[in-house]
Amino acid sequence: MIRSGSARYEGLGKDGKAAVSTQSGVLSDQPYGFGTRFGDEPGTNPEELIAAAHASCFTMALSFALAKAGFSDGTLETTAKVTLDKEGDGFAVTRSDLTLKARVPGIAEDQFEQIAQGAKAGCPISKLLRAEITLEHSLEA
Repeated sequence: MIRSGSARYEGLGKDGKAAVSTQSGVLSDQPYGFGTRFGDEPGTNPEELIAAAHASCFTMALSFALAKAGFSDGTLETTAKVTLDKEGDGFAVTRSDLTLKARVPGIAEDQFEQIAQGAKAGCPISKLLRAEITLEHSLEA
């Protein structure tokens, strides 16, 4: 299975205007740029998108792990906070902090902890944050 997203930047640096889209169309030419990333302009930014992806991936992984363990009812609500830090001349995403509120009737605390930690380690976005990244490019004259 392959899913895609795309981004376009018109102009360069702080003055550039950018848009991001997803294959599903949930995001379609959603504005992003310097002002949405480092200021308060309306639009999105890469860290917000990573946070949403990590929260949703982990929550789904945990839901399936709990169902596999025999639980059939519950509510899971996760917030991810992705940190962007200054690093040398640039920036780096240095962490993703997941905060989970859960209601799973009949589960013991230690069993829940074990299942939740497994979901955190095993969700594909957690793995992506440690993954190899490749790049292919072409340059038009």
